[in-house]
Amino acid sequence: MKKLIRSKYDRKLAGVLGGLANYMGIDATLLRVIFVIALFPTGFVPLLITYFVLVFLMPNDEGEMRS
Repeated sequence: MKKLIRSKYDRKLAGVLGGLANYMGIDATLLRVIFVIALFPTGFVPLLITYFVLVFLMPNDEGEMRS
């Protein structure tokens, strides 16, 4: 069973988008680009609040590096 965790190795800030990309099975760079593009029409505040809430809700990856 897959777990939704923050990535320890595929992170730029806190590993939230890397963890989400790993969970959904897509490329983390693609998800980061989608996130940045979504910031403009939705406004910065709602997505940034969601990101930082996920930083505290998603557990950090404590496992070994996965390939």
